Amino acid sequence: MKQKKLLQKLSAAVGTGILYYSSHLTAFAADSTGENNVSTGGAIFSTLILPLVLFVFLYLLLIRPQQKQEKETRSMQENLQVGDEVITRGGIVGLVLRIDNNTKTVLLETGSNHVKIRVVQEAIVKNNTADEAAAAEKAKSQKDKPNGISLGKPKDE
Repeated sequence: MKQKKLLQKLSAAVGTGILYYSSHLTAFAADSTGENNVSTGGAIFSTLILPLVLFVFLYLLLIRPQQKQEKETRSMQENLQVGDEVITRGGIVGLVLRIDNNTKTVLLETGSNHVKIRVVQEAIVKNNTADEAAAAEKAKSQKDKPNGISLGKPKDE
């Protein structure tokens, strides 16, 4: 019986405390929305700065590099030539036999059985022939260029 009375008193005290603090929070909210507030121009300005900075950050890190990569891919697709080895979006490796500019399609020959596949030009994601030529040119230019400062005779002599 004593426990039941103690529990009732405790719950009444907790309920009273909750009502007391909630009434103070409501009064605080009413005070902060009063008509005698100072101008909120600075708050609006600072609120707009963060989204603007975030947008610039996202543009520089995500949107701009994506647009640059899409432009390079589009350029590669438009500059395909007969005889280029290409890779499609589906992973098919083939040799370009014919390019039809009217329908924007490419005829590829794949495998040793000379299977011919017609794919949309936009499905080509990599030109192995152009990539290999660029890598060979880069290796040649680095081979011709001296690696460092030479001080005297080579060790062989």
